[in-house]
Amino acid sequence: MAQALVRYLAALRIELDDGRVVPYCAGVWSIFGHGNVAGLGEALWAEREALPTYRAHNEQGMALAAVAYAKANFRQRIMAVTTSIGPGATNVVTAAAMAHVNRLPVLILPGDIFATRAPDPVLQQIESFEAGDVSANDCFRPVVRYFDRLTRPEQLLYALPRAIQVMTDPATCGPACLALPQDVQAEAFDYPEEFFQPAVLRIRRPAPDERELADALALLKTARQPLIVAGGGVLYAGASQALAAFASTHGIPVVETQGGKSALAWDHALNLGAIGVCGSPGANAMAREADVILAVGTRLQDFNTASHALYGQARLLGLNVQAFDAHKWHGQALVADARLGLERLSQGLGPGAAHWAADTAWTQQARQHAQAWRERVTALTTTATPAGALPYDAEVIGAVRDSAPDSPASDVVVCAAGTLPAELHKLWRSSQPGNYHMDYGYSCMGYEIAGALGAKFARPEAEVIVMVGDGSYLMMNSELATSVMLGKKIIVVVLDNRGYGCIERLQVKSGGASFNNMLADCIPEGGEPSRVDFVLHARGLGADAVKAANVTELKAAMQAARAARRSQVVVIDTTHHRTTGDGGAWWEVAIPEVSQRPEVRAAHAHYLDQKGRQRL
Repeated sequence: MAQALVRYLAALRIELDDGRVVPYCAGVWSIFGHGNVAGLGEALWAEREALPTYRAHNEQGMALAAVAYAKANFRQRIMAVTTSIGPGATNVVTAAAMAHVNRLPVLILPGDIFATRAPDPVLQQIESFEAGDVSANDCFRPVVRYFDRLTRPEQLLYALPRAIQVMTDPATCGPACLALPQDVQAEAFDYPEEFFQPAVLRIRRPAPDERELADALALLKTARQPLIVAGGGVLYAGASQALAAFASTHGIPVVETQGGKSALAWDHALNLGAIGVCGSPGANAMAREADVILAVGTRLQDFNTASHALYGQARLLGLNVQAFDAHKWHGQALVADARLGLERLSQGLGPGAAHWAADTAWTQQARQHAQAWRERVTALTTTATPAGALPYDAEVIGAVRDSAPDSPASDVVVCAAGTLPAELHKLWRSSQPGNYHMDYGYSCMGYEIAGALGAKFARPEAEVIVMVGDGSYLMMNSELATSVMLGKKIIVVVLDNRGYGCIERLQVKSGGASFNNMLADCIPEGGEPSRVDFVLHARGLGADAVKAANVTELKAAMQAARAARRSQVVVIDTTHHRTTGDGGAWWEVAIPEVSQRPEVRAAHAHYLDQKGRQRL
């Protein structure tokens, strides 16, 4: 059965949007253990030329790399992951949840206990007192789009194509898990030859329903001050050109979610930049004044909507391939592929000089906001660090960006958690689709280095740059060693603010005392101050590493890192006390109703005031 599974994956091809036909599965990440080394391991060895196997150092890390590979390929290609039956499998659950939230495909192939149950309980087996068929792999059920446990070898004939179908359907796209009992992996079955000649895959691009399209056009034509919220679905649909044309033709400003950033070039005249909690001033100001919001390919996550308090006054039109998202928050739905939807909307809004457009004053205001923000970003990212102070993220971002001539458009920046997502959302300049690679659906600490490795597999020609805080680096860094071992160079910039600086600011802003976040505050009696040396650690994993004393040294170190062939780590001390104050919006974090601290009571009063503005 394992041999049949691997041969099927090796045979799968997909026709990309540009017409090229390529392997759908680019390889299998594997950490072998009992439960997958004998069955699936033997099968992977036999097909290693057709379907490469890559060894990682951590199961969660390799799964995150696989997810990042799919994201960097705009969901058109995947990698698979296989683990042993116990902790190896459960280590992947976090990565599966991250893929589920972000609607990204990954094929998870964990080993499972014996279907015969003859040797039960085996090493690492979970024994349930209530259900005899439960194993650790049942943890995957709520965090994947498709789950199956193959208890007979012939079940592969149905389960594997179903998993592929789920992952290639843009409306249901997400992780799939096939749990593989170790005895069933090794069983023989006469599979039909045609099973190993699967049809070429193609991503479905559904056109809009004519009635929904008519209703959407009627709504847009009432708008005088419309605004487009561009989400990740724009990128996955290959709709960047359609978005740029639609915005320019109809004079509609565009704001970008974390998932949608890079869908529109940063210097497009109507690109207002980031929206929401970490949004630019102009983007949020126009969101508060808009009368119709066209939400394209976005899940309307709370960071982008200021917990649904940012544009409660506007009519909402959701253009999304998934009806679940298109209908959110009582919006009017247009269920369709983002590119086809935008093209049909533009056609319906009228050709030539007679076409419908936003009010001229609204469009002009948007252009002014966009230009002002571009100039402000330049100032924020090129201003010298005050004397005697540590740099903050904006100054680091500017040095990284400007460390190569003309800020190469091919750079891919990868991040996930902490203060950096907010600063990068505002300040990173993205000129090509996909060169901003952020997990801010699950905001998975530890994604950064593993995700960069997956992105490098997908974009080998690009300089893949990880921006990561010391907290996330310490949480998961082992795939740095994997990148060296596999010859997949990445550049890791570690911003060391000596703790969980982002969440400490939120803690204090919520009225709480600084507690259990910054390393200096976490030393018990008999303990010692943290003396982590990130440079020595990175060198110990095989990378080249240096520490920059300031932003000037950082820029020079980045220039050297770009010229190197092996993975590079550059460390710089930063402060979490300074952040970019421009823009921003409220984010709902529940504040205790009862507290002895006056700071908490004041924060709760503000909380209640803001909640009154939410869209219900």
